[in-house]
Amino acid sequence: MTTSQSLMRKEIREIPDAVARLLDKGGAAIREAAKAARSLDPSYIATVARGSSDHACTYLKYVAELTLGLPVASIGPSVASIYRAPLKLGGSLCLSVSQSGKSPDIVELARVARAGGALTVAVTNDASSPLAAASDQVLDIQAGPELSVAATKTFVTSAVAGLALIAEWHGDAELSAAITNLPSQLDKAARVDWSNLGGRLAHAASLYTLGRGPSYAMSGEAALKFKETCQIHAENYSSAEVLHGPVSIVSQNFPVLAFAAADAAEDAVVEVADAIAGKGATVFVTSDRVTKARQLPFVRTDHPLTDPLALIVSFYAMVEEVALARGIDPDRPRHLNKVTETV
Repeated sequence: MTTSQSLMRKEIREIPDAVARLLDKGGAAIREAAKAARSLDPSYIATVARGSSDHACTYLKYVAELTLGLPVASIGPSVASIYRAPLKLGGSLCLSVSQSGKSPDIVELARVARAGGALTVAVTNDASSPLAAASDQVLDIQAGPELSVAATKTFVTSAVAGLALIAEWHGDAELSAAITNLPSQLDKAARVDWSNLGGRLAHAASLYTLGRGPSYAMSGEAALKFKETCQIHAENYSSAEVLHGPVSIVSQNFPVLAFAAADAAEDAVVEVADAIAGKGATVFVTSDRVTKARQLPFVRTDHPLTDPLALIVSFYAMVEEVALARGIDPDRPRHLNKVTETV
């Protein structure tokens, strides 16, 4: 694969330090928000986000449901910004995620959620942003400047900020310890060699990404990054859904990337990956349990819920190289701006 000096590559390499900085400088805000959440004892969580930030919310949805036992629902920002509908959110916690904190629709829904009785928590890279001002609690992700259009370190730090909030809220010492150890593990993950997959995708037109549970959020983020940085048509599916129709598209050597963490869903993901490989697809999986699919190297962390974060960092390192191999500047994808402000 091509060696790069892109901003995206630089920012991927900064992820471990950014996470360490978040856990250091952002710890007090995380504890304060967790205290407010425990005091409220919400009956459910609502999330508000778009793009990569929405994938971070999908990850946090699974984390909250698996640890806190609270259902999590995503609210479309247009409910507030376009349709001007009031929302009855009393007794809930509303989590808004936006790296810029500037998109008017995200800000408006946070404002409406607060007016509707929710405890509002903003996860943002700008603690002075309009989103922060519209929220009760603010988690500054401490990512520092991110100049490449594609979000990488802001995605990971947003996910870690929400994860740390949930761990502190739940009083989960094992998960909190795993979060503390993430910087060194993410550094290792950024150095994992996925060039076998990358080489296969240098001329690909289309592929599937698969996941299950928390890793499904990472497969969604991966599909977005393939489109953004490589101009590859990528569709994301739960491994539980892909055999219900989408598999009909699969032809000989059709590429598939499956994200599997060391959790209760690993065997289910592997089973589907092997089944698709048996139909002629070229399937890559982050598991050593495959029999027909191809194993990708991976870094396992100290907890099943932190494993997906290492997987997405390894993916980022690979997808940047794929973009360059396809003659595309990963820092400046066509038709895109760093901050997208929708109403």
